[in-house]
Order: sequence, then structure tokens, then C-alpha cells
Amino acid sequence: MEFRFEVGDLATTSFAYSPLQEAVFSLRCLHDPARYPHHRPWLRRIRPRLDTLDHELLSALTAPWLWVPDCLMPRPDRARPAFADELVRLGATPPDLLDADFRAAYRHENALPPVVARGLAAPARFLERVVTALDAYWHTCLAPDWWPRLQSIMEADLAHQARVLAEQGAGALFAGLDRRLSWVDGQLLLSTDDFMLQAPWTDMSIAGRGLVLLPSLFARGAQPLIDPTRPPTIIYPARGRATLSEEPPPVTGDALVRLLGRPRARLLLLLAEPASTTELAHRLKVTPGAVSQHLTVLYDAGLLSRTRNGRVVRYARTELGDQLCR
Repeated sequence: MEFRFEVGDLATTSFAYSPLQEAVFSLRCLHDPARYPHHRPWLRRIRPRLDTLDHELLSALTAPWLWVPDCLMPRPDRARPAFADELVRLGATPPDLLDADFRAAYRHENALPPVVARGLAAPARFLERVVTALDAYWHTCLAPDWWPRLQSIMEADLAHQARVLAEQGAGALFAGLDRRLSWVDGQLLLSTDDFMLQAPWTDMSIAGRGLVLLPSLFARGAQPLIDPTRPPTIIYPARGRATLSEEPPPVTGDALVRLLGRPRARLLLLLAEPASTTELAHRLKVTPGAVSQHLTVLYDAGLLSRTRNGRVVRYARTELGDQLCR
């Protein structure tokens, strides 16, 4: 597939991440958990909770070949949209678009699951059921501890991509997102050789609409939307996916523990990638207040830097902190 850039299109290319996209993509685990080994601990934890939800519908939001209707993942209108705001946008989907997107994802009329086929006969009620099911799924299975940890991986990915762009330029940025992507003569090429099913189009002009690049923990490789008439979007595998299933690293350096104490040594090791106080507290299973005290000491000692984005402050190791960990 070829994404054709005109003058100015590169300047409007941006990154974002979408909690709604990741919630919908996480349903792929229900179809094929073996493809997502890093999510198995989470999947084991939520299995009992799934029985309390609209499991029939949630399972049907992903086709057996893991395609998802485009309308379930509206392109983010800012870098870090809130799940509730995205759900409102989903709820405003026109009925004809809902019908077309589900049929495009399932490809054939006789492939539609019964719950979808019945629902599309009354699209307004069906859309309301989809929104309600996703909202319950989010608050029951994702928001409490899964999303904060996943969000820290997304933030780290965006920070890494910004450094690559600043230091190496757009060509290196695109090529580093995924092996399927390459930047050739001012055009972005997406290889489809290993797609499970071939997408129904081969090229797209950005044409002033802006290209949005979205990291995901459920993308096995870079992929576009199904419908080429939608604003251009490429979803790519987020860096650091393996850390989702990791326990906090053990502190093995005796000298580091004696110098800093075990809690601060562990925090310093965790902060190889940026994270917020809340994210670190989730990973360590302690209170944000306890983490905040240790972060302040490490920051005052010059071992951490911090950046603010709205109300969220993220910490990362400084060069001195890296040297100390080594």
C-alpha cells in the first residue's frame, strides 16, 4: 500500500493513542489468546468478570480474522482523548455507516454473527447496545488496573518516537515504527505480504487530511483502516509490549539497595521508560503517596527528570540515573 504525501502533508502527520481503540482491540484476545501472550495474566484475571457482561456482543465486535469495524475506532481528535469522549463520538455514528462498517469487517453477509445480523435490522438500538457493552467492559475489566499500565507504555512509545523524529528525521521515524513500513522517495509504503487477509485498496492520498499514527498493544504489524475514504490512519505495534505482563524487576544490585534503599532502587529501575506516580503505584501495588515521596528524593538528587502534561507529571531517569543503574 502506498500513502502519497503532497507538499505540507508531512507537517500535519501526528501521533496519538486511543483508549477506545485499545479496548476494542483487546477483544481480539477472546478470539485468539495465543496471539497475545503478554495479555494472558490480564485475561485470566478478567475471565470471571466477562460472564457478567454482554459477552455475546463483545465477542462479535471482532471478526474471526481479527478485523474490527472502523466505526468502533473513530480517529482521535487529539493526542490523548478520554475514553468517555470517544464513546460519545461512537454513539453518534450514522446508522448507514454502522451497517457498512460491520459488513466490511465481516466481508460476507452470511458471515455476520446472529447478534450482529439482528442488531443491524434496528441500528439505533444496536448502536446503543454496543456503547453500553463497551462502557461496562471498560469499567469492569480495563480501567481499574489494565489501562494505567498500558497508558504508561503508550506514553513511553510517544516519547521515543519524538526523540527519533528530532534526532534522525521522518525517514528513520517511519522505518522504525514497524518492519512493514518504509519511506521511499517521499512516499510511505506499507507491505501487505503477511496480512491475514488483503485489504481492498492499494493506495491513498493524504491530500491535506493529516496522517495519524496510533500505537497499539494488539497490532502484530502496521495496519490501516478498512475503508480508504476515512481520514488516513496507520496503527503500529507499540514498543515495550512485553513489559505489560512483567512483575516489577527484582533489585539485585546490593550496592544500589544499600545506597538508595529497596523502594527507591526499584523505582529507579522501573523508570527506564517515563511513567507517572499513579502508573508506578499500580505496578508496585502501593499508594501514590508512598511513591511520590520516593520520587521527590530521587528527583532532588538529580537521578530523575520530570515533565508535565496537563495534570499528569511523568518521571524518567536522567543520564546520572542511568549510570547509577549500570
